[in-house]
Amino acid sequence: MSRIAIIGGHGKVALHLSRILSGAGHEVSSIIRNPDQSADIEDTGAKPVIADVTQLAVGELADVVRGHDAVVWSAGSGGSSPEATYAIDRDAAIRSMDAAKEAGVNRYVMVSYIGARKDHGVPEDNGFFHYAEAKAAADEYLRGTDLEWTILGPGALTTDPGKGTIEVSAEPQQDSVAREDVAQVAASVLNNPGTVGKFIQFNTGETPIAEALEVV
Repeated sequence: MSRIAIIGGHGKVALHLSRILSGAGHEVSSIIRNPDQSADIEDTGAKPVIADVTQLAVGELADVVRGHDAVVWSAGSGGSSPEATYAIDRDAAIRSMDAAKEAGVNRYVMVSYIGARKDHGVPEDNGFFHYAEAKAAADEYLRGTDLEWTILGPGALTTDPGKGTIEVSAEPQQDSVAREDVAQVAASVLNNPGTVGKFIQFNTGETPIAEALEVV
């Protein structure tokens, strides 16, 4: 059994992930800002931990994740203002990486998006620009750490039921994938040391998830 901390625990991917990990016997701490969401977290079998990661310094965040075996970043600004996007998707994410290192939690999984990179090509007048910039900065910072990181790059997220199958691609494809399958990929990479140091871009597909991850 492992202890997993999920940051952004009330997101749709995170709720699926909490349920998957708890069902497999892992101890899950689901970090949320709003205590009103605690019942939803408990329904997945996870333990709600109330902490606003946008307000915590590195040392304070290290205290939150200390004692866990892995951190999964699944938080996001949800398309709010540019200021909130940078505060959450870039700044808080980077502090969480430093916090994981300080706390001795070496395994770190980042939920990003397909095509995330510094030269993302999103024009400045596009509403997605600030998110693309923030994720590029956070992902690049993570690559420069000595954490055992994996970055997940799913396509457009859907609420469809998970199929348990994906297609991994080295080239970004404009396609989609169920949030439930993204959660299953996150759970799978936690148990697969071969995915350390990898950026995994994927969409829905026909290959079973564990099999698809063996060839990344």
